[in-house]
Amino acid sequence: MLIEVTDANFEEVVLNSDKPVLVDFWAEWCGPCRMVTPIVKELADDYGDKAVIAKMDVDSNPATSVKFGIRNIPTILFFKKGEVVDKQVGAVPKTILASKLDAIL
Repeated sequence: MLIEVTDANFEEVVLNSDKPVLVDFWAEWCGPCRMVTPIVKELADDYGDKAVIAKMDVDSNPATSVKFGIRNIPTILFFKKGEVVDKQVGAVPKTILASKLDAIL
C-alpha cells in the first residue's frame, strides 16, 4: 500500500517504522515525478509486507523537505531504523529502486 506522508505524520510513519522505508519526494507540477509515480506504486504492491512505501508532496510539506535537504525532485530517500541509508535523485528505472530497497531489507 502506498502511503501519503505529511510533515505532521512523517516521524510516526517513517522515522519510527520497524520496516525499511522508501519516501518519494515529489510535486504535482514535476514531469519526472509523474514518470516515477507508477514505479513507486508498483514497489508498494511488490514490497507491501516487507517495507513502507510512501510519497510526500514537497509543496504541501516544506518542513520535512528542508530538514532532509531536498533540492531537486523527484528525490527518493531510503530509511532504516529512522536514518537515511540511501538516496536517489531523478527518475530511474524500477530495477534501480528495487535493488536499493533489497539492499536494506
